[in-house]
Amino acid sequence: MATKDGQVQQDVVAKWAANAPLAFIDQYIGNLKQYKAIAIDVGDQDGLRVYAKKLHDILDSYGIPNTFEVYPDAHTSAVAVRFQSFVLPFFSRNLCSGRICQ
Repeated sequence: MATKDGQVQQDVVAKWAANAPLAFIDQYIGNLKQYKAIAIDVGDQDGLRVYAKKLHDILDSYGIPNTFEVYPDAHTSAVAVRFQSFVLPFFSRNLCSGRICQ
């Protein structure tokens, strides 16, 4: 949390800002182009919705294949269902190891 005793903790806010994907994405485009797949999802009531869409748009502008999905509700809604139905199947389709990698 970025507040303590009702006061904004500027050091926490600064760390969040410095580590936000939109703050550093341009310097890592070369690395991101090496990924086989990137998936972004966000809730339609999530405060990060606008930023997630901007991240998707930046990846698209660089020609980096990615998927973007907006799901109903907030940031932590139905986490177990999302992992079971979306995250794990995504990794199953897109991760590889050993000799089966292409």
